[in-house]
Amino acid sequence: MSKLAINDGEKAVKSCPGDILTWPIVNKAMEEAVLEVLRTGNMSGTDITRRFEREFADWHGMTCGLGCSSGTAALHCAIYGAGIGEGDEIICPSITYWASCAQVLSLGGKVVFADIDPETLCIDPDDMERRITPRTKAVVVVHYCARPADMDRIMPIARKHNLKVIEDVSHAHGAMYKGKMVGAFGDVSGFSLMSGKSFAIGEAGIMLTNDKEIYDRALILGHHRRHAALTTESLKEGAGIPWGGYKYRMHQMSSAVGLEQLKKYPAEMAEIDKAMNYFWDLLEGVPGIKPHCPPKGSNITMGGWYNPLAHYNPESLGGLSVTRFCEALEAEGVPARPGCNKALHQHPLFSTIDVYNQGRPINAMKTPSGRQEDMNLPVSDGIQSRIFTVPWFKRYYPDVIEEYAAAIRKVAWNCEELLADDPGNPEGSGGWCLSFKS
Repeated sequence: MSKLAINDGEKAVKSCPGDILTWPIVNKAMEEAVLEVLRTGNMSGTDITRRFEREFADWHGMTCGLGCSSGTAALHCAIYGAGIGEGDEIICPSITYWASCAQVLSLGGKVVFADIDPETLCIDPDDMERRITPRTKAVVVVHYCARPADMDRIMPIARKHNLKVIEDVSHAHGAMYKGKMVGAFGDVSGFSLMSGKSFAIGEAGIMLTNDKEIYDRALILGHHRRHAALTTESLKEGAGIPWGGYKYRMHQMSSAVGLEQLKKYPAEMAEIDKAMNYFWDLLEGVPGIKPHCPPKGSNITMGGWYNPLAHYNPESLGGLSVTRFCEALEAEGVPARPGCNKALHQHPLFSTIDVYNQGRPINAMKTPSGRQEDMNLPVSDGIQSRIFTVPWFKRYYPDVIEEYAAAIRKVAWNCEELLADDPGNPEGSGGWCLSFKS
């Protein structure tokens, strides 16, 4: 192997990537759909959104869809729809984006964090069950970075304890778990549809459920112009004003884009899958790394492979830190970032911050200090040193993909060049969102 680029060798990635990493893919039909909304002055209506809700729900085999202004709003609607309120607890994996769970604080509930499975990076079913108390009312299942969670184990545990299951599918649009699309397992699911996600339509989100009462509760929380659709008798008396004081309507330019995206996303998803699988096939047997994806033949798919990750094993590379490994990849021309979402149980919001001036921390736990960070979540606490991002290929261009794979092989096989000046992993790796900018 040639000298590493970080040590003044020649870069492995020489080709211009072109549009292989570009996302979203905008076509003429999407542009025309947006222009039609603008020309007719129909930006704040609901007719296009209701069509999109119906088609998105049908795609998942679900009864009800509710378009929202963001994925955060959709998950807030899902949590409220599931009946979570004052004194209730929800269990959520610590490794996820804050919008999977933080909204429960505004409802008077609390978040209890569970550890993750070291392979899937999704909630560990055994640890989830250990966290259940008489106050637990729901579990949030995050299909993290496109990999479906272990629904075969999660659903029986939830049903045994009479818990609602809220799926956060923001990372896993179109992913399948043993023949069924994720987002269709639980009582209710929420999706972010912002422009960085694999199903990208703008700053938008959607909630899905087969439970009409959950749907009606979500509707009354933040969709006041649609209260005529309520069928739950106990909610009708209070119709007309959003109970939460929220306005969560989806913008119709986004829903217009969504209708067009539904037509082309399956083909885009298939090409992404072909490209990413080819990439990982080229890296089979390379020491220190393996893909964050289901094993071949498992009947579990990655959908659009949002934010693809690699597992990193420093012990196989002489103890080389993932930080130094990624620095070497960047020098070779490979966009790579150590770590993933920071563990939420380490953030003071969930331990010490008095959000609503109540004179006490809003989410204090029953630990010796009242702090979530005292909880024993070893995988979540240690994951930043054992994971890194890899390129998210949107096009199947074999020649380009081969260069990126060659760069990773080059760094892994020449890791000894990096050990002498390896500073190790800094404190506070990862970030509170996947862009790591906040």
